[in-house]
Amino acid sequence: MSADIVNQGDEIISVGQLNQQAKTLLENQFRGVSVIGEISNMARPSSGHIYFTLKDEDGAIRCAMFRNQNLRLNFEPQNGDQCILKGQVSLYAPRGDYQLIVSSMQPAGAGNLMHQFEELKKKLDAEGLFAQEIKKQLPKQPKHIGVITSESTAAFQDILTTIQRRAPVSQVSLIPATVQGDTAPKTLIEALQSTLNYNNLNPDNAFDVILICRGGGSIEDLWAFNNESLAREIFDFPLPIISGVGHEIDFTIVDFVADLRAPTPTAAAELVTEYYFQLNDRLEEWKASLGYLVQSRLTEKSQTLLFKSQNLKSPLTMLKEQSQSLDNIEMRLANTVQGIISNAKQNFQLATSKIYQSSTLQRFENYEDRIKTNLRSLNFQMKNLIDKKKLMLESITTNLNAISPLAVLDRGYAIVMNENGQALKSSKDIKVGDTVTTRLGDGGFTSNVSKKD
Repeated sequence: MSADIVNQGDEIISVGQLNQQAKTLLENQFRGVSVIGEISNMARPSSGHIYFTLKDEDGAIRCAMFRNQNLRLNFEPQNGDQCILKGQVSLYAPRGDYQLIVSSMQPAGAGNLMHQFEELKKKLDAEGLFAQEIKKQLPKQPKHIGVITSESTAAFQDILTTIQRRAPVSQVSLIPATVQGDTAPKTLIEALQSTLNYNNLNPDNAFDVILICRGGGSIEDLWAFNNESLAREIFDFPLPIISGVGHEIDFTIVDFVADLRAPTPTAAAELVTEYYFQLNDRLEEWKASLGYLVQSRLTEKSQTLLFKSQNLKSPLTMLKEQSQSLDNIEMRLANTVQGIISNAKQNFQLATSKIYQSSTLQRFENYEDRIKTNLRSLNFQMKNLIDKKKLMLESITTNLNAISPLAVLDRGYAIVMNENGQALKSSKDIKVGDTVTTRLGDGGFTSNVSKKD
């Protein structure tokens, strides 16, 4: 095609033909080129395509990234971003604009760091530093928690607040370290070593778990946690380590080599105090269950007491019933006596009739003896019956006196009643100035309340 353009000679061609041949030449010569530069003049029309200019100190080129390609982006490019673009040089024939048709884009700095991250991750994974079977178990009830982070970050305050809220019995100690910059890996390693020195000097208050944490940031901010020496130090560390670096979407080499990874510093504090937190929940559940059981028992006993109180007869009712029973006994006794007398009269009349009919005195005397015997028997039976009824009456009277409220009054007690005649059981039922009536064993009196205790 270049030969065709050179050999045009004096042949006249249109602008469109010229642009089209230049377009073909550029596309053939610059296919799959990668370019680094700064984005500017970003435009996002409704079509979903992206148009911008890529520039550096030596030049600039227009760029177009069509919708199908930019949908695969994992970040949002902005003006001022330093990016690496891969695509094909072309020419927009209608305007003769020289441009780059972008097929892929990645941040320049992050792209390089991500490459280093992936290479180190593959290397350490191949050596077995990430193997799950060698991860150390976390203590269920940590007594002394060490936190390696910067003392000036909000992450430590979040961790401290979370632990104090969920496990106030645990001791928390800060092991300060730099968490960003070129010197950060060295200070993080020194912080780990200082925890071991502390444990050797303080075996009774040794650390039993370590949290390595910092807040979120860019890959450059978190790069200290992608250090190979730090990763190997954590792998060889004898105490269990929880990493809580960045936000949930952030991953570092420390996350993979640590015994447990938490998505945030606060989540790391929650993981290390989970046993205490669940224990507190169980205590609350037991407390609620016990309260419910006690309340159920109280309700059950209250209902039983109410049922029995409804079936319990008052002394006045029992007195009336006993009085009625006494009346019934008296009437039955009278009927029995009347029956005995009636039978005696009939026997006497029968005997008298036989005496008149008898012609001998001996038979009269025999009947007289029988009558006397019957009368003695009658008198004996009547006396026994009366004595039995008398004893029964005395027993009933004794029982009635025992349950009678008047008997209580005779022992020196009194009943205090309000103006409505209701018995007062508590000083809360009266107030100063009320009129009350006091019933004694013999009589009573009315008084006004002038003071209440």
